[in-house]
Amino acid sequence: MNKWSRIKFTPNLPLGANGERVTGSKAHIELSKEAAKEGMVLLKNENNVLPLSAGSKVALFGKGTFDYVKGGGGSGDVTVAYTRNLYEGLSLQKDKISIFEELCDYYRKDIEEQYKNGNVPGMTIEPDVPNELLQKAKAYTDTAIITICRYSGEGWDRKSVIDPNNKALWDYERKMTEKSAEIFKDGDFCLSVKEKEMVDAVKTNFKNVIVILNVGGMVDTSWFAYDPKIQSALLALQGGMEGGLAAAELLVGDGNPSGKTVDTFARTLDDYPSTHNFHESRDYVDYTDDIYVGYRYFETIPGAAEKVVYPFGYGLSYTTFDVETVSAGILQPSHTANSQSAPHDAVSHTDTLYVRVRVTNTGKRAGKEVVQVYAAKPQGKLGKPAKELVAFEKTRELFSGESQIVTLTWNINDMASYDDLGKIQKSAYVLEAGSYDIYVGTSVRDVQKADYSYILDEDIITEQLSAKLVPTSLAKRMLSDGSFEELPQSEPVDTDASVVGNIDPSLTEGVAPGQRAIPYFRFADGMVKNGKYDIMDVVEGQISLDEFISELSVDDLIHLLGGQPNIGAANTFGIGNMPEYGIPSVMTADGPAGVRINPEVGVCTTAFPCSTLLACTWNPDIVEAVGHAGGKELKENNLGLWLTPAINIHRSPLCGRNFEYYSEDPFVTGKLAGAMVRGIQSNNVGATLKHFALNNKETNRKNSDSRVSERAAREIYLKAFEMIIKAENPWAVMSSYNIINGYRASENKDLLTGILRDEWGYTGMVTTDWWTCGEHYKETKAGNDLKMGNGYPKRVKEAYEKGAISRDEIETCVKRILNFILKLD
Repeated sequence: MNKWSRIKFTPNLPLGANGERVTGSKAHIELSKEAAKEGMVLLKNENNVLPLSAGSKVALFGKGTFDYVKGGGGSGDVTVAYTRNLYEGLSLQKDKISIFEELCDYYRKDIEEQYKNGNVPGMTIEPDVPNELLQKAKAYTDTAIITICRYSGEGWDRKSVIDPNNKALWDYERKMTEKSAEIFKDGDFCLSVKEKEMVDAVKTNFKNVIVILNVGGMVDTSWFAYDPKIQSALLALQGGMEGGLAAAELLVGDGNPSGKTVDTFARTLDDYPSTHNFHESRDYVDYTDDIYVGYRYFETIPGAAEKVVYPFGYGLSYTTFDVETVSAGILQPSHTANSQSAPHDAVSHTDTLYVRVRVTNTGKRAGKEVVQVYAAKPQGKLGKPAKELVAFEKTRELFSGESQIVTLTWNINDMASYDDLGKIQKSAYVLEAGSYDIYVGTSVRDVQKADYSYILDEDIITEQLSAKLVPTSLAKRMLSDGSFEELPQSEPVDTDASVVGNIDPSLTEGVAPGQRAIPYFRFADGMVKNGKYDIMDVVEGQISLDEFISELSVDDLIHLLGGQPNIGAANTFGIGNMPEYGIPSVMTADGPAGVRINPEVGVCTTAFPCSTLLACTWNPDIVEAVGHAGGKELKENNLGLWLTPAINIHRSPLCGRNFEYYSEDPFVTGKLAGAMVRGIQSNNVGATLKHFALNNKETNRKNSDSRVSERAAREIYLKAFEMIIKAENPWAVMSSYNIINGYRASENKDLLTGILRDEWGYTGMVTTDWWTCGEHYKETKAGNDLKMGNGYPKRVKEAYEKGAISRDEIETCVKRILNFILKLD
């Protein structure tokens, strides 16, 4: 094919062997199931109730047995040929177990009726089980499996709060928020009243009770963790289209759970430090917990450890492992550990540390283990979390008695902390003097201190930067002892200032791109409108991209700054679309759990596990494989940019979009989502790193100010982005809806130019999220290249004529957009 044949002509050209389509193929669906099995976490297994022995009889309780949630809603939804719930998965294991079918018939009929009445998966009501049916089930077996499901989606949070002033709330979002409030009176973190009644009935009548959690993130686990009447629990999360089969196979021992938690599961919602002010205001969120997010809070702050039910990095197996640290130290020394560098000089400190670990399967079943390495830094003047993850590796499958040596490495600079107030050196990453202790194990708590510690006699400045994203209105932040320090205050920013006046809010939500009129031209004269060249002359090396851009008019340039109408299978609009210059219209597609194509197109793609479940694999190889498969489906359907991965931090269990995100920890996020980017772009299509940044709440997401310290922003909320930008070079980054310390993320020059480009060296394209409230010309000036789903060319032109934006600034963004298009084949 010629360059852009797919993009321009959308032919149905399969990418599989022997002319077969890969989209929704058996191979991709099998990969989805295997990824789900790899990430599901065995939380509890008293008396080895799991795996179920051959010939077991089971009774299935809970609407979640049939009301299966493959993934979250909104842009994370996927059109699939089918989904397999737990009952269907277990039905395929009938050579191993048998099911009490009469109870299943009851649940099936009830859920089908609720679906007919308009309820969506995960938003149904737990039905009452007739006592007669309960007694029949008890007579059939002494083993019950309870399935609990949860659903959330884009645009609404798990605490059922409706914002009456939100003019951009879609009907679907309002409906889901109202439904959640109806079903879950205390929020869906906890069991509903009906679920509690069902659980109590099951515990009373069955000797062996197994719990399956078909959820998108953190929920209450204390109700089974401490109850001896419930022996086993599997965190199955949202496993994609084959999630029910994946869980069923693990239950019967076809595979061994090897997932580990990527979030801390606390006793109550109030135990998370983010809860108290999550819904404090519709206008802002104060990130007063600062760097103490997730396990950094629970393992550090006095009195917090006792609130934990299941710690970060935790997960059981059907076998047992011995994890022994063989050696640890400096792998590649550059400076002696006892550095004599002046304390306020930035130095190139490139020591690489390592631990070598022997993992032995001491049990009777084959399985995998995850080795985790944590650093305990000196508290110093800045204060630090008690432990921070610096490296991890999952073993291969080890058979009984088999061992594997794994070597884990990281750079000493990775342990630096950011000083935003100048306690040591302002706006610098600092290694404070003291002992950097190393802990090795299989969760943040199940660790042993290594014999080696990295010692610094003096403070080391590893990187000198300048202040960015400085808060004006964040009054205080948490310290490592649980107290708070006051932060400097300054004049708040005028967020909505604009030289062209404020836009009508009705024009900023759900607006399709305008159709641009193109004057007729003679084919014999070529397609070039104003100059001698078209884009193919750039492709063929006859002219540079700069020369090509210089011949475009200001109107042409501004046109390229906005989203373009859908063609082919797309429903999220396109990029480019200037046929008079040979520039194709490149289509985009939502993610992250699969390529999202509207049902009316008639194309079913593969629904992969939700991002949190992929993170729980702790296995970059399988996540990269998922990325490669998804990217191939994107390409086969003539789409050029996949709007994934989403990597915002799980600051709070309440965030309705956590299922799209990876973890409470930026390092796990960076490693796993980086593998996703690598897999996607191996197909020569683009991945989109989103939502940049601090998009940790959906309620009033377009006008809520994330008020955060510069240190927390850099160490927690931007760190995964930084890792992936530097290691994987994603072709696109999507700026987020929210405001950050007074500036909209899409208009934030500190973020999009100062940090992303100047500090991290990013050269790719930045797009807005779809229909931000940002002013288009201000976004362009800040370094946000593309306005989606549509641009506002008249407003940008008016700002240009008033001198508020220059042609050079516009050209800079257009060049990055065209560079993206040029990468595609």
